[in-house]
Amino acid sequence: MSAAARVDARSTGVDAPSTPVNVDGAITTVAGVLTVVLTAAAFWLSYEHLQEVAAQHGMADAVARSWAWPATVDLFIVIGELLILRASLAHRVDWWAIGLVTAGDGGSIALNVAGVGADASALDYVVAAVPPIAALLAFGALMRQVHAYLARHAMTGVNPPSPGVEAPSTPVMVSVDRPPAAPPAEPARAAEALPERPAIEQGVTVASTPVTPDAGPVDAGSTAVDLCAPVVYPNRVDQLVRALYGTDFTQPSTARMTQAMAQVGLGASESTARTARGRVKAREPYLADLPAAIAG
Repeated sequence: MSAAARVDARSTGVDAPSTPVNVDGAITTVAGVLTVVLTAAAFWLSYEHLQEVAAQHGMADAVARSWAWPATVDLFIVIGELLILRASLAHRVDWWAIGLVTAGDGGSIALNVAGVGADASALDYVVAAVPPIAALLAFGALMRQVHAYLARHAMTGVNPPSPGVEAPSTPVMVSVDRPPAAPPAEPARAAEALPERPAIEQGVTVASTPVTPDAGPVDAGSTAVDLCAPVVYPNRVDQLVRALYGTDFTQPSTARMTQAMAQVGLGASESTARTARGRVKAREPYLADLPAAIAG
């Protein structure tokens, strides 16, 4: 290969991904499937043991009740993890959800271990404690993968432009230079250019004739033209904040932005709203000229 044919990847400004897309997707899929299997197996083992504990302590004759009773413990883990996922997507911490997970998993571990009995060996206690601990860790890993998937799609959830049309990321201002205005005529020369009007005799009425001046040619280049292409925002929060500018042509307040974010399921973080508003102003500086009396 000649020197002219060799291309340095660093000179092109494009960094090639170190991992092929299909390999990364395959690894993610396998990890997700294994996490689901592990979560189901761990919850089943924990649930089965708690059912046996319930049957041994007053629910032996009520089979349906003994099978429903473990749900009063293990479902707290599921509910808490889901609430933690929702808080993570909103960029905040839900201590109540963390407390639910702690109470549910702590109770599940304690009941599984206590159900072994008092005269069991240490390994029996370890075997009883592994399923609830594995259920907590596996379900947490599953929620982490779901969070990564939703966050990635929230950042790229923008309708792409139609094929063949490339939308610029920044507005393009195209204006035609206005030609220089002609200097005003000097008063002396203007007076010399006007012919003398003949004297009008007294008693003679001169009828006025309306004169319609010929319309001069219109110079297309005398008016500046601004051709502004639409701005594409890849972030859904930025799209929402940008849309609020066009509702009443004022800068949206923090309360208004967080309310709109909460309505569409984007959380209600004030810092996220202010940061998005700053990005919108940076992309479109002319929006800062709108009235800001109600801006927060």
